[in-house]
Amino acid sequence: MAKKKKGPRQSAGLKCKACGAFGYITEYNKLNDQLKKQQDGKGTFPLQKYCSVCRVHTEHSMSKKLK
Repeated sequence: MAKKKKGPRQSAGLKCKACGAFGYITEYNKLNDQLKKQQDGKGTFPLQKYCSVCRVHTEHSMSKKLK
């Protein structure tokens, strides 16, 4: 059964900046992210997440392509 749409929420993949490994799939609110960028110049991404390839916490950036 398909999930019902949640409004302006977008799916995004998270990719490690250090090694380029694709590790996480998450959702974010597109409207809130645009407001954050307007207010302080930077949005939600990059995030500090654990990379299982590097085995340390590194910055993960948003990747539109989901694998």
